[in-house]
Formats: sequence, structure tokens, C-alpha cells
Amino acid sequence: MLKASMVVVALLCSPAAVFAQEIPPDSLFPRLVGHWVLRGTIARQQTVHDVDFEWLLGREYVQMHEVSRERAPNGSPAYEAVVLFGRDPKTGEYACVWMDNTAAAAFPPEGTGRGTVTGDSISFLFQYTATTSFHTTFLYDPSKESWQWHMDNDSSGVRRPFARVTLTRR
Repeated sequence: MLKASMVVVALLCSPAAVFAQEIPPDSLFPRLVGHWVLRGTIARQQTVHDVDFEWLLGREYVQMHEVSRERAPNGSPAYEAVVLFGRDPKTGEYACVWMDNTAAAAFPPEGTGRGTVTGDSISFLFQYTATTSFHTTFLYDPSKESWQWHMDNDSSGVRRPFARVTLTRR
């Protein structure tokens, strides 16, 4: 009986058993990687941005670099962001850290979003306070090989559209 117990414990602790517990690889991040043009409405203004997604650190993370074609009075981009996306291979939890030129800060908690996948979409929630948050959702359309990107402000459970844009390959 002792030998049988030891064999079971050894099998449970073996690398193959640990590997088998991991979730399947992400199927949406690879579809994001590449060069895109963002077109649509942000804060009630029509806009066009260039957006690049690339793998980082051995394909463990994805970095997004977004630059508006619109310019500020000083000639710099009116909007620029760098966002790091990751996914825990054990739990499947997604997260991102959003940094942009609208509010420089030392990585505040509001700049970290937690995400979930449902079908062909990835939704991130940024919790600002107990009653205010921001939702950003990437929705992949395989028939067009493009993404819809929806962003909504949420105040006390009432969501209001902030942006509705489309990403198409450059």
C-alpha cells in the first residue's frame, strides 16, 4: 500500500502532470500582433491612430504602442500610449498596464486592468474607485480579420460609450 501511495504522489508531482494542468495557449494575442490602423470615434471626435502590437520577453507578453495621427500644438502626437498585456498560463487571467500621455504617473492602480476572454473578445476592467470604472473590450471579427474596440466609462453601474473604433491591418 505504501508503494502504491508513493507512485501516485510521484505521478502527481511529475512535470508531465503539472504541464497537463496548464490551460490551453492563448488564441487571441497572436491575432493582435502586427500593424494596425485605428479608425473611429473617441470622446465624440473622429480619429485615426497607428497601433502596433508586438511580442515581448519570449512571447510571454504583448506590447501595444498607439500613436494618434492628430498632433498637439507643439507637434507631438495628441495621444500616445504604451500598454503591456499578459496572461497567466495557469489561471488564464489577463491583465494590462496602461501608460499614456494624458496623465503621467508612477504606475497607479487605476492604470492596471484585469481581463477575461469570452469567445473572440477580451474585456478589461479598470477600477478607479468603488463606484467608477472603465471598460475596454477588444472584439475579434474572424470574417474581416479586424478588431472592434469598445471603451466605456462606468459610473455607479451606468455605462456610457467613450470610444467605438475599428482596427484594420496596415
